Amino acid sequence: MSALVSATRFAAAHNFTEYLKTVRQNAELWAGVYRTASVPDELLARARSLPNRWHLLALTEDWCGDAVNSLPVLAKLTEQVPSLDLRFVGRDDNPDLMDAHLTGLSRSIPVVMVLDADLEERGWWGPRPAALQAWFDGEEAQTMDKDERYTRIRTWYARDRGRTILDEVLRIIERATESVQST
Repeated sequence: MSALVSATRFAAAHNFTEYLKTVRQNAELWAGVYRTASVPDELLARARSLPNRWHLLALTEDWCGDAVNSLPVLAKLTEQVPSLDLRFVGRDDNPDLMDAHLTGLSRSIPVVMVLDADLEERGWWGPRPAALQAWFDGEEAQTMDKDERYTRIRTWYARDRGRTILDEVLRIIERATESVQST
């Protein structure tokens, strides 16, 4: 079992339905993204073909625009795949988890920890899809004013429809599966 994520800690975390009840900021957006989210058939098939049980623990806060655009789509996937279990904990209430999953020196969220059946961490994703993060870190994004930068980010998420986060999280699980099977 992971030193950071015990069975008790994971069990105490909210599932998506419970988490939505705690959301205060962007509540309509969280519900809207979830309502319109869909999982492409090929990604659903990949997820269903994964061996073993996998736990996903999302470190988030309701105000986070990247979280609201990513995590409801991940929730849709896990609802359709019985071997995947997604739970949510707050970043600010879990500084030990956040400090173990920094983006550079930043406490950026969301972070999705990929845990095996024994709750051993096998990888993590976040805070945004790799291509979007690369753009965000680049000179173009850094020279834009904040409003323009976040408009571009929202447009990227709207076009992507959550496909990239699903692909990237599934790749982490697939790599972890390969590494376990090769030992």
